[in-house]
Amino acid sequence: MGLLDGKNAIVTGSARGIGLATAELFAANGANVLINDLDADAAEQAAAGIDGQTAVYAGDMTKPGAAEELVATANEAFGSVDIVVNNAGYTWDGVAHKMSDEQFQAMLDIHTIVPFRVARALAPHWREAAKAEAAEGREVFRKLINISSVSGTMGNAGQINYSAGKSAVVGMTKTLAKEWGQFKINVNAVAFGFVETRLTAAKNDDAETVKAPDGSDIQLGIPEQMRAMASMIIPLGRPATPEEASGPVLFLASGLADYVHGQVLNVTGGQFGGMYT
Repeated sequence: MGLLDGKNAIVTGSARGIGLATAELFAANGANVLINDLDADAAEQAAAGIDGQTAVYAGDMTKPGAAEELVATANEAFGSVDIVVNNAGYTWDGVAHKMSDEQFQAMLDIHTIVPFRVARALAPHWREAAKAEAAEGREVFRKLINISSVSGTMGNAGQINYSAGKSAVVGMTKTLAKEWGQFKINVNAVAFGFVETRLTAAKNDDAETVKAPDGSDIQLGIPEQMRAMASMIIPLGRPATPEEASGPVLFLASGLADYVHGQVLNVTGGQFGGMYT
């Protein structure tokens, strides 16, 4: 018996890294999972590799209407949605005095505006269902889990745009918790520290890239010296694996967390500072 038996979940940005590990763990615990990624091939491949019922929505979540299409796809595939994890994102680092407006706005678009739009797209479905359940004297909990970062809670040099976006996620989480608690929608966030993904891999000539809004390539990763510094300030002595990162998300998505609400769960290996300080 799984913790999510009979539940239907959406995990954005779930073809790789923490998102994929979360989708796999959800499926292993009985959930049907919608896989989302900008790269359609990667999304289809990820879905095919998961043992369980899956659906796919591939596309740029920053485009108008994408959030509504995402929710509609899950509802069509599964009949309803019980759990949503707002995980999609990337980094575009730079020091403040050299950062362009476009570079700053891009991080707000993916890390703040997209989760807001997804929440707004869910609202009519979840609110109406909750009202009907309340009229019948039933409590049915649904889960919205936003992914933040220690860069958002503590700040991080070289990431003013990412830090701003991830900090806004915390405020949005706490506000939605106040608005949506009456509908038995648990709204929480997870603030990750150093997790081994393509965003934190060593930055070199072979590092992965993503496309900027203008079509240029953004090199992912961080310098090896900073990776070493980050590991040194983690009391557990190393970064987390994506699989370790997915466990706390499963907890918040499960019935074990029905009375956990409006919280930011720090998953950092004991680190309570920025990535490097």
